[in-house]
Amino acid sequence: MRIAWRAGVVACFVFLSVAPAATAVQASSVPMLPPVAPWPAAAASIQSFTAAATELEARSPLALGETVESIIGASGGTASVSLVELGGPSPVVWSYNGGEVFTAASTYKLAALMMLADEVATGTTGPDGYVCYEDSDYEDGWFDDYSDGACYTRFELAQRAGLYSDNTAGHMLVRDLGGADALNAWAAAGGATASVFFTDNTTTSNDLAALWTAEAKGKLGGAAAQAWLYPLLTHTATEAGIPAGVASRSTVVHKTGAIDLVENDAALVESGPNGAYVLTVMTDDLGGDAGWQLIASISAAVWTFEAARAH
Repeated sequence: MRIAWRAGVVACFVFLSVAPAATAVQASSVPMLPPVAPWPAAAASIQSFTAAATELEARSPLALGETVESIIGASGGTASVSLVELGGPSPVVWSYNGGEVFTAASTYKLAALMMLADEVATGTTGPDGYVCYEDSDYEDGWFDDYSDGACYTRFELAQRAGLYSDNTAGHMLVRDLGGADALNAWAAAGGATASVFFTDNTTTSNDLAALWTAEAKGKLGGAAAQAWLYPLLTHTATEAGIPAGVASRSTVVHKTGAIDLVENDAALVESGPNGAYVLTVMTDDLGGDAGWQLIASISAAVWTFEAARAH
């Protein structure tokens, strides 16, 4: 297990002044005084300091790491988590096993949709242009209306791949974008340097977080790309992961992936208690409801951490 984090840190120090030891005198020369009761203000000060220290500890990524490790351990599965705060005076960038390679599943479609949004925003590609189905595109998925010669606009395919994670639509988009090599070159330039999307179809939570961070900061086509992309990844057919942990307290723009015992979720939480943040979670060895519950539990823990950071 690897935990990494960086942030600005404010350190609090308490200095105690100690008087020099008094010169020894004969007991008979000093009258005996009754013991002094604790000074109420001093007791209150100690309590206040203890409360402040506890609050600072709750804001620490180390505390988040302990919580996340406990949640994953109790689940019986394996997972990696990456968190990037997008605002504030000392934004945290933190990960738990963030560099570990996992099966990407349908999160490759996040990279493809971001690339397409970038091209639409810059005018390189038209969203109303048609892409026609080929037999090699087929993979069982949400829609079954594909047939030889059937054509769909890029926007229609993007809706299918984003909102419903349709596999054939994802294949058609990757082919139209220039294939896996073009997709991976674009993703690597955006920060996903350890990923091999679509072919080996592997990635890391850090890579997915890097793509989301670049997107949210306007580096992958700017506001025009965001305006085109975000509705394709909001209120999707699968909301059991990170959105369930956020519990309707913020809009969550995200892309899931699921295959066999793998469930993944890569999200932008637009208005967290401490500002917007990116959260990506990769899981394995669970599958189905147990996998989604693990992701939701981690998401809820991160929301609690962000709420503590806001105070």
